[in-house]
Amino acid sequence: MKRRGLVLFSGGLDSILASKVLEAQGIEVICIKFITPFFGQRALKDPEREKARVKEKYGLTLELIDISQEFIEMLHDPSHGYGKYLNPCLDCKILMVRKAVSLLEDFGASFVATGEVIGQRPMSQRRDAMRIVERDACADGLLLRPLCAKHMRPTKAEIEGIVDRSRLLGISGRGRKEQMRLAETFGIKDYPTPAGGCLLADPILSGRFKEIMDRYRDPDTNDFLLAQTGRHFFLEDGSWLVVGRNQGENRQIEALSRKDDIIIKAKNAPGPTALWRNYKDKASKEEVLAIFRRYVKKAPEDLCIVMNVLSAEAREDDSNLGHEQ
Repeated sequence: MKRRGLVLFSGGLDSILASKVLEAQGIEVICIKFITPFFGQRALKDPEREKARVKEKYGLTLELIDISQEFIEMLHDPSHGYGKYLNPCLDCKILMVRKAVSLLEDFGASFVATGEVIGQRPMSQRRDAMRIVERDACADGLLLRPLCAKHMRPTKAEIEGIVDRSRLLGISGRGRKEQMRLAETFGIKDYPTPAGGCLLADPILSGRFKEIMDRYRDPDTNDFLLAQTGRHFFLEDGSWLVVGRNQGENRQIEALSRKDDIIIKAKNAPGPTALWRNYKDKASKEEVLAIFRRYVKKAPEDLCIVMNVLSAEAREDDSNLGHEQ
């Protein structure tokens, strides 16, 4: 029997504790952090550094897995609907558990575990919701919740003796005192405070994400990342203008630019970087330039605006976009 498990790792205290409870039984734990455009992106900037940080801080082995495309497909029509905003909490958990189950053989593991606590979250951690996750993720008998296992049916790993059920916990409810005591037992002092880390639950960003989904047929990771920076203007012709608010955002906007986007800058005055996406013709050009001028500080009368199309073909077709006085 393989005494190895995959733990869905958010980086929050509960997933850390679930990992430690299993490790205390001599079980080898591999922490799986799933990445989408809406959570976990920071870890992808330097994966090896993130793995080293988790190893040094908590003694845990971390693997990063990008599920952006699968997640975006699910987001368009989640079977169990959305939360208060655009957050498909139940379908999100189902997707991650199903993916983890599909990885068991690859990692030589016997079960999947999460840091869930029954009754802690109103949408995804009710008893009935937790049962739905098992069913829809095809994870019957494979999904272990170490922190609240004594309130749940025994899993296959417990029945087969891979995990000692008597050493699992029976935490429930929204309080955090038991988790904090457990953290002290394991010598974990520096851990994140509980907070929603999913941008789909953000009232402003979720509205912007929905606008993108409603306007464009197949938005991708790049679109959703672009939506997270700068000022945004959705124009009547279907195009989309993003204007940076500071130097950091200007750099980020340029980094996210792709073929057929138009990058806009002021040549002879300090100002933002802007990106114009999904333009079909030059009908909105004057509107775009007017918006851009608004954010050029101390613009001179002879302000020169450069519009650079990121495509050789487009440069030929729209060469007169070049400079605006």
